[in-house]
Amino acid sequence: MLLKVLLFVLVGFVVNMVHFKLETGVPALAPVNLLFLLTLLAMRGKPDPAGDTPALLKQPLLYFFAALTYGFLLAQVRAFNDFIVDATYLKNAVFYPLFYFLYRYCKQDEKTTRWLIIWVLVVAAVAGFEAIREGLDYGFDAYNPTRRASGPFGEDWRNANRAGVFYAMFIGMFAALALFLKHKKLWRLAALGGCVLLAGGALFTYSRQAYFMIMLAVALLLLRKSLIVAVVVGAILMSFASYLPDAVTQRVDETKQTGQGGQEEVDTSTASRWEIWAGAMKMLKDNPVGVGLNRFKTQIGNYTSYKGFDAHNFYVLTLAEMGPFGLITLLMLLRALFKLASFLRQNTPKDDPETLALTLGFTITTLNVALGGLYGSPTLEGSVMAPYWALAGLLERYIHLKAQGAGETPVMPEGPSLLERFPLAAHILPGRRGA
Repeated sequence: MLLKVLLFVLVGFVVNMVHFKLETGVPALAPVNLLFLLTLLAMRGKPDPAGDTPALLKQPLLYFFAALTYGFLLAQVRAFNDFIVDATYLKNAVFYPLFYFLYRYCKQDEKTTRWLIIWVLVVAAVAGFEAIREGLDYGFDAYNPTRRASGPFGEDWRNANRAGVFYAMFIGMFAALALFLKHKKLWRLAALGGCVLLAGGALFTYSRQAYFMIMLAVALLLLRKSLIVAVVVGAILMSFASYLPDAVTQRVDETKQTGQGGQEEVDTSTASRWEIWAGAMKMLKDNPVGVGLNRFKTQIGNYTSYKGFDAHNFYVLTLAEMGPFGLITLLMLLRALFKLASFLRQNTPKDDPETLALTLGFTITTLNVALGGLYGSPTLEGSVMAPYWALAGLLERYIHLKAQGAGETPVMPEGPSLLERFPLAAHILPGRRGA
């Protein structure tokens, strides 16, 4: 019983850490780390109903951890400034993806695993409600960059973009349940309510990236459902656009502005990102192996006028700090996430609309995880990403338990063929194309 309670509490706590003013008094050790360790201890000695099955993300995550460690060591060699700050950054970067392993091997049965999946979505929906409440407190006046909702992801407007990415990530789960969950009207209504909460929360973050990601997620799921449904729902949503708060339309309209000469220009926020990205490429040219983990902000001022700024693109940040090795491991990890999504869909029972909805939703959520790194750097943010890593582990576990209950063995993703790994082998071994 204790283990179940800890598993539920941990997900809720990691998203809402900002509300708990707790300190351990030990450098680099946060309360969430202790709660995680306590959960691990509670798992000791318990049998696993899912058996000993391999975790699909184990190898790519270990490669990514190796790249992070490389970046940390590189940073220490280049400039040994504040070791505790750097070590804490590395610890956090490695720690939150471990939620995948914890929930992948949480030793719960199929029923409890399902309720843990539902709980992750409940936590996400409540986070959306909190942003709506903040937005209503701010009001619907003209757009003000310091009056943007961050929900439980920050104490002020500075984390609004990361909150927006979180809401855009998880709206795919609720939209899939609302569209594909047959014969369960109450659950579909609850899923629709989740969509409203997350869309409303994203609305008040005024994150244009989140707006785009949400529209893409809903559009893809509608097209998966039916082209006719997509057209009808799209027309309905377009008709509601005129009822959006003026601050929202103003924020979107700011993307392009008219210059003094009448020419069309992008807004300052967008232009600054382009300049920072260009500066990052100059940084990489001077430091081909990277500048070291957590060193981008201290170095970007040498290449642009934006001193102390984030890269606003996790792929650019990874390349600049950890060099090509870091970027390659990141892309390998993303590829593995999409393979996991494919594995989940492939092994979904044909007569189980709920699991189908969950696996389709996870695919869209994974897509938005990848897109979320294009215009921001939320990938190592624990409160944003830990629920996603937990969900990945839970869904993988759920599929294994489903197959086990049906007396079947899940179809594991196939590795690359000989031809894919070694293209020249086609000329040496022409008969091995399908090997």
